[in-house]
Amino acid sequence: MKGRFCSATQVNFLLLFHLVGNQYENNNEIGVFAMLTNSYCLVATDGSEIFYNTFEAELGDTVPIVRTSIGGVRIIGRLCAGNRHGLLVPSTTTDQELQHLRNSLPNTVRIERVEERLSALGNVIACNDHVALIHPDLDRETEEIVADVLNVEVFRQTVADNVLVGSYCVLSNQGGLVHPHTSIQDQDELSSLLQVPLVAGTVNRGSEVIGAGLLVNDWCAFAGRDTTSTELSVIENIFQLQGQATAVVADMRDTLVDSWN
Repeated sequence: MKGRFCSATQVNFLLLFHLVGNQYENNNEIGVFAMLTNSYCLVATDGSEIFYNTFEAELGDTVPIVRTSIGGVRIIGRLCAGNRHGLLVPSTTTDQELQHLRNSLPNTVRIERVEERLSALGNVIACNDHVALIHPDLDRETEEIVADVLNVEVFRQTVADNVLVGSYCVLSNQGGLVHPHTSIQDQDELSSLLQVPLVAGTVNRGSEVIGAGLLVNDWCAFAGRDTTSTELSVIENIFQLQGQATAVVADMRDTLVDSWN
């Protein structure tokens, strides 16, 4: 099954293993307003129905899609970090928002509110289901929470000398896309730590802020609508968005069905 890309209005198909183009109120930085893992998807409240419906059309049969705000604001993708094991939210998250997330996500997903000076957690943490890269100056206690709640091995790293690893790197269990100025030597080092292949690239027609323009899990990727065909080809290849859809989706559905229902 070959990966594919479509506009936000062309979502009348059932392929789960592909690339989907999307916008949030004419903003291509969809990773600012949404978050995607192998066990849930978060989408900002009060946004366009087309934006939400794109995720619903592609993911609704596989993972819960939860509308939420964090601290009363909509930039949830930059404020949260998580994987299929857990979700980390900043201290600004209200009790009501926290309870809404606990009620909406699978029981297997641990949710933790983190007291951290670098509170835009999505900018300072990049992770898949096994490994996390974190900002070098993150508190030691936060590092321990990341390891515990997300069930990952944690490394303090930079990406192309940028400390905002979550902004300049997107990971799945299949591969990763990193800042275009990341040297081959650094790519090799990071790849060795993460145990997945990496490639340097861009999204949204040359944007280096990959985390803001791309959402990925192990079978699906959502890219900002300005992302070019060349950029999409790189994304499709590095995240291996071809040929594994049936097995991956079936396995995830079996894993999630009890906790979701």
